[in-house]
Amino acid sequence: MTWDQGLHKATTVLAGEQGTRELTYLEAIRAALRYEMQRDQRVLVMGEDIGVYGGAFKVTQGLIEEFGEDRVIDTPMTELAMIYAAIGMSFEGFLPVVEMQFADFISTGFDAIVQFAATNHFRWRQPVPITIRAPGGGGLRAGPFHSQSNEAWFVHTPGLKVVAPATPADAYGLLLSAIRDPNPVIYYETKYLYRSLKGMVPEGEALVPIGQAAVRRSGEELSIIAYGAMVQEALSAANELERAGHSVEVIDLRTLKPLDEAAIVATARKTGKVLIVHEANRTCGVGAEVAAIIAEQAFEYLDGPITRLAAPDTPVPYSPPLEDAYRPNAAKILAAARELLAY
Repeated sequence: MTWDQGLHKATTVLAGEQGTRELTYLEAIRAALRYEMQRDQRVLVMGEDIGVYGGAFKVTQGLIEEFGEDRVIDTPMTELAMIYAAIGMSFEGFLPVVEMQFADFISTGFDAIVQFAATNHFRWRQPVPITIRAPGGGGLRAGPFHSQSNEAWFVHTPGLKVVAPATPADAYGLLLSAIRDPNPVIYYETKYLYRSLKGMVPEGEALVPIGQAAVRRSGEELSIIAYGAMVQEALSAANELERAGHSVEVIDLRTLKPLDEAAIVATARKTGKVLIVHEANRTCGVGAEVAAIIAEQAFEYLDGPITRLAAPDTPVPYSPPLEDAYRPNAAKILAAARELLAY
């Protein structure tokens, strides 16, 4: 489907066990925003069309009716200005959450993020507690200007934290943690998962710590390390490999900066074979840093080459067959895993 299909699709919140409910990935983000805005009057959200319209993907739908236009602020199409405004608000005690309509558009606010927000505490000890929501990734046939996975830009920048939730529960918990963190946090949310993924989400104070990876599946023969949309693809491939008699571990990084080096090294030492998967293009991606950590700290435990599966170094295609060829998926992960298992 295209990015704008299903924007007005109704979703149903189902009650789960005590203190949980089933939400889509998108609903979990909205629930986190609402919870933090109810809990702390300093929290506000700002971005293009996030108020009356409810956001391009309807993530912020209903918030302006609940909290008013002073805390749900529609901005012009000026990413640089809105981020600098958020920085100024943070100096005055507010906790702004800025929505980039698409992660691709974050480039026009690059100076405010990497030159100012990231360095400010280092320069004069003034924290910059802002959260920048960046809806990224492909799979929705949106073309090269609306499908990029550009998280590595910010992983490379000292002074920033970068998170990338792969489940509704983590989308909720990591956003709570991001808003409360005194550092600027880039919150990469995956558009492809907005309405395609549901899960049980705790209510209330269910923070997910920044900097802590999660073992999504335990295994002995091979480790697949992924984040974002690729975690679900990795789990699908691992299930298929289990039916063939293989034991595969799946690690969800969850935080890209700071990386959970202990979890990365532990899984590499445990299985001896590692496949790293991400949707972003291969060169200088997060997977390269993960591979370097393993090479430096777990080399003697390896029984095969550290393998990366990522998108090629091209813009994201618009054509559906080309985009499918461009993006990693469960079938490609399965093929790469089988090759590594046979090494």
